[in-house]
Amino acid sequence: MNESISDIQKKLSQVTSENDSVFQLYLQDERKGVQKLLISLQKKWEKEAKLVQKLTEMKQYENDLYQQGYKFIAGVDEVGRGPLAGPVVAAAVILPENFSVVGINDSKQLSELKRETLFELIKQQAIAVGVGIVEHDVIDEVNIYEATKLAMRMALDELNPSPDFILIDAMPLKYTEAELSLIKGDTKSISIAAASIIAKVTRDRLMKDYDVAYPGYDFASNMGYGTKKHLIGLDTIGVCPIHRLSFAPVKEAKLHFESLK
Repeated sequence: MNESISDIQKKLSQVTSENDSVFQLYLQDERKGVQKLLISLQKKWEKEAKLVQKLTEMKQYENDLYQQGYKFIAGVDEVGRGPLAGPVVAAAVILPENFSVVGINDSKQLSELKRETLFELIKQQAIAVGVGIVEHDVIDEVNIYEATKLAMRMALDELNPSPDFILIDAMPLKYTEAELSLIKGDTKSISIAAASIIAKVTRDRLMKDYDVAYPGYDFASNMGYGTKKHLIGLDTIGVCPIHRLSFAPVKEAKLHFESLK
């Protein structure tokens, strides 16, 4: 075979199966460059097959509920329970039954670029998306657990149409009798995983804005979590307006600076 490796690569880019005659043809080409192309293509197909399988697995709860007659199944998740600063953000998402975007998983397992891409796809294809944001001062007033439930309820209240069944990550909400709480739900339910991506991207964008308003804590990178740079900022600058005063490291920093006055 006298074809160049680059020409073969162009032809293989149109191939979608090992059974394709083009793929079978180049199996006979013993050049290392060609064999590397074939191996790379096989790995790509294997990865895509795993993503499709993961999508099928993560739609199981939803599919079971569709068979029971439910139409608008909302997934709910939150982000931001652990940070020392900023709001807790929850999202609720109702996906169409034929939703087929691959790659959706627990937002913490995805790169920032992948989350941003999936965020836009979810927003475009979802039947409804709701977001609930509860600020730091409310967290201090009612505690983070109650603030998280409040954010979830706010997100659900925004949905139109209203859900007839709710799948929730981890915590029971009692928003309606037709709900199910799933431990690690963002790795088991496509709707919850989609909600986790909406919540994560929404909160990350807020924290990047806060980094501009309140520099010195590295909010754009740590999103308010108690990283080394954040704690150094607390020790040297003190508390800023979005810190959660009920959280121990913040409380200690505030008391320290007040003692210096």
